[in-house]
Amino acid sequence: MKYLFFSISFVIGSFLSAGAQKRLDYFDTLSIGGIRQVISVKGTENSPVLLFIHGGPGSSRMNQADIYTTELQKKFIVVQWDQREAGRTQQLNKSPLPVTLQQMEQDTHDVVDSLRTRFNQTKIYLAGESWGTVLGFYMAAHYPHWLHAYLAISSVIDQAKSEKQLISFLKKQATASGNRIELEELNSVKVPFENYRQIYYSRKWLFQYDGQAIADKDTSLIIDYLRSWADTWLPVWNEAIQRNLYKTLPKIKCPVYFFVGGKDLQTNFEIARGYYKKLAAPKKDLFFFENAGHSLLTTEAAEVQEIIIDRILTDTKK
Repeated sequence: MKYLFFSISFVIGSFLSAGAQKRLDYFDTLSIGGIRQVISVKGTENSPVLLFIHGGPGSSRMNQADIYTTELQKKFIVVQWDQREAGRTQQLNKSPLPVTLQQMEQDTHDVVDSLRTRFNQTKIYLAGESWGTVLGFYMAAHYPHWLHAYLAISSVIDQAKSEKQLISFLKKQATASGNRIELEELNSVKVPFENYRQIYYSRKWLFQYDGQAIADKDTSLIIDYLRSWADTWLPVWNEAIQRNLYKTLPKIKCPVYFFVGGKDLQTNFEIARGYYKKLAAPKKDLFFFENAGHSLLTTEAAEVQEIIIDRILTDTKK
């Protein structure tokens, strides 16, 4: 009888332990802003929620997410969200109204609040990448009490200045190399951007400088994509890049952590470092990846995950 009691206790304990460590891996939709918006959920049940806000705008990270979340899934409930007019959400339903920056901010608010309710957590962890940091900083500014911490990756801080510095730098490179075609195309670029071609010239020559030149066979496809992209996103992006967080957001009332690539000229690394130094926050830190560019979330995926688990989670866990 004593043996039977211990056997039953062991079995029950095993089931309880397994339940506490249940793995989550599924897609779902949230009713946000008049449409169904798709999320993926991967991780360990009863863990803190970590929501990633993808960049672009208009570019899903969902199919690449395992690259930079495999380890995080052991410590968090990791949520990827395809924003309206992006990825699986766009495939499921179109936005019924033209997209605006204010609508995207409201969507972000509603997604975060829905996750808090769904997982019964007062606070979550929030990570934004590139364009996603625009929405992330909005949440950190207005709803810091909903966040354990905000992780800003390749941050949009004063993007108008960053874009102008990029064009100026590339023009100097073109002048030094005598590349008249590059100089002519770059001279046509205005900030804020007036059309899709100006964005194309800016990114084309940036990629060339970074050693990732656009292949001739891909040029027409990229131009067609940017033409379509601009119809939806150019006004939104132009509004976002004219914000200057140095002036509008000198203080955030939740922990903030910056991930900055030392070769990032797209969201200029010096602008990000300068803002970090001036920003007032209850806790803050900056993780600098000297040899990384704008896509450090994927190129430095192992180290980024290690930092989040060993430094940020430990630093903010209550």
